Amino acid sequence: MNNENPVIRTFDLTKRFKNLIAVDEISFTVEKGEVVGFLGPNGAGKTTTIAMLLGLVRPTTGSAEILGYDIRCDLNKALSRVGAIVESPSFYPYLSGNDNLRFFARIDGGDTEKQIPKILERVGLKSRGKDKVGTYSLGMRQRLGLAAALLGDPELLILDEPTNGLDPAGMQEMRVFLRTLADEEGKTVFLSSHLLHEVEQVFDRVLILNKGKVIAQGQVSKLLSQAHIVEMRIASAHEAAKVLLSLDWVEGVDHDKDTLRVQASPEQAPDLLAALASHNLFPFEVRPVVSSLESIFLELTNRSAEETDA
Repeated sequence: MNNENPVIRTFDLTKRFKNLIAVDEISFTVEKGEVVGFLGPNGAGKTTTIAMLLGLVRPTTGSAEILGYDIRCDLNKALSRVGAIVESPSFYPYLSGNDNLRFFARIDGGDTEKQIPKILERVGLKSRGKDKVGTYSLGMRQRLGLAAALLGDPELLILDEPTNGLDPAGMQEMRVFLRTLADEEGKTVFLSSHLLHEVEQVFDRVLILNKGKVIAQGQVSKLLSQAHIVEMRIASAHEAAKVLLSLDWVEGVDHDKDTLRVQASPEQAPDLLAALASHNLFPFEVRPVVSSLESIFLELTNRSAEETDA
């Protein structure tokens, strides 16, 4: 972390719609130069949170700061340094990509319009800039949305599902592009997505939201390191689970018929086997399970739902 003020900081940010609490007292920070993933199932409150940060929805309680500006009184100053995509970007279909960007550039003022050719090239639309947006595919519209967000050379990009409609090659290009913005240009990216396996490699940190609450956050590498699983097949799975749960360093054990899933590092497999052997229990298959951000996300959201329903 650096010593500068966070680029985004929220304080118990909350949004209620009548009897529905869409966002429930969430507090988090995003530091300069980070690519932070904002993850959660549909209806978790991601888009509502982003809409509050951008001034599109007024918080019920709580507050937030963007680039040091309080969004309640200095929103315009903050947004002058922010580029954003919220849900599916909208454009005039009868205008070309170039002309749509000129429209947004004139709103921004200054010499923003001069940036358009370079930005279209960066997002892969150089050859289609003169074509009407009505002829664009969904993926091309997403690219144009990213181009619009980059007008004015913003310090912070807030992107809501920017990979929607992109093919695998386009997703790869998006990953490389976002990392370049952070690593080489020092921009900060706050990105929501449900395509975790496609964007996992781009994040420095993640915030996982479920039912309006942040249920986990941290560096991707640390979350992955904490999610090691050793899977075993053994005749007396129920008895073996009891033995392994008695070990202080085993975080948890799930068992189903003859299969055990032990929350422990693969390097600890010999110790697991030794503990079982001391009780005359011998697995006939042992293998590590490689965890992904997607599997962690599913585990945490399922656990959160179970705790809420309990």
